[in-house]
Amino acid sequence: MRAVRMTAPGVLEQVEVPTPTPGPGEVLVRVGAVGACHSDLHILDAGPGVFPTPLTLGHEIAGTVDTVGDGITGWSAGDRVAVYGIIGCGTCRGCLRGRENQCRKVPVGGIGLSRDGGLAEYVLVPASRLLPIGDLAVTQAAPLTDAGLTPYHAIALARPALRPGTSCVVIGIGGLGHMAVQILAATTTVRIIAVDSNVAALDLATRMGAHHVVPAGPDTVDRIRELVGPTPDGADVVLDCVGVDATLTTARTVVATGGRLLLVGLGGGTLPVRPVADEPPTVPFETSVEVPFWGTRAELQEVIALSRDGLLTADVQTFPLERAPEAYDLLRAGEIHGRAVIVP
Repeated sequence: MRAVRMTAPGVLEQVEVPTPTPGPGEVLVRVGAVGACHSDLHILDAGPGVFPTPLTLGHEIAGTVDTVGDGITGWSAGDRVAVYGIIGCGTCRGCLRGRENQCRKVPVGGIGLSRDGGLAEYVLVPASRLLPIGDLAVTQAAPLTDAGLTPYHAIALARPALRPGTSCVVIGIGGLGHMAVQILAATTTVRIIAVDSNVAALDLATRMGAHHVVPAGPDTVDRIRELVGPTPDGADVVLDCVGVDATLTTARTVVATGGRLLLVGLGGGTLPVRPVADEPPTVPFETSVEVPFWGTRAELQEVIALSRDGLLTADVQTFPLERAPEAYDLLRAGEIHGRAVIVP
């Protein structure tokens, strides 16, 4: 079968590999679509020894069950499925509570991360990773497994603060951010303020339900402050879906005292925390800072339900498998709107 693999750190190429055979407890899925995520770029850029090579990338996967291994019940050939990408240890406190995204023994384990992923014609997955998608298009279902799940999980963490009459700032209207805007619009009554440097992204945010859009630039904080009020007031919740120094500065500057700041994007920026009383603090008093990671299988089921009900739609650009390296180049250059989806 054809697969796009990281054959060495930073090297992505299409190769021919044997089609895998499912063992006990495993299912072979014919890949219908796989999302291209910024996390894949982090894997490519990680350097020798951090991730296994060769490695087939791709952790946002939807497709059709092809073959089931021994001992599998509940799944059969032809079933249309999405793949929950995390594979925890199954025995730690986090996993036993159904929070495999909090696994305490496997820090970053999963499909397309520690084992071959979905940038191929077929992918082998444990049957426990599958969720049904019904008649949902695979190009819609694939991005839900991370680009939809990650902001959904972040919003779930912040839900006690997302009350009627409050404000939520979403920074970065890309793969994660355009989903976050829709999830907020579908599940809360908060005022949604979207921030991005790209005019097309801001237009997308408006279409997805944002009440206000603010261009990123020198006066971003002032323009947000006009909407949320002066310090110590501010945005009750800020979702930074980028995570670079500039966006983290904006986020901590506009969040309210007692607010919630969630670092959703993994851009590599630094958030300074310096508790002081005689000058403005780097993070306001009583503000909580959280770093959400992916989400749970139960939350993915809820995300799929939102999409099947027409409340969550991924804005996608599709590419054939042989153009996957090009899709990642465009993603790195910031030229992908919404989510790039590879269709083998």
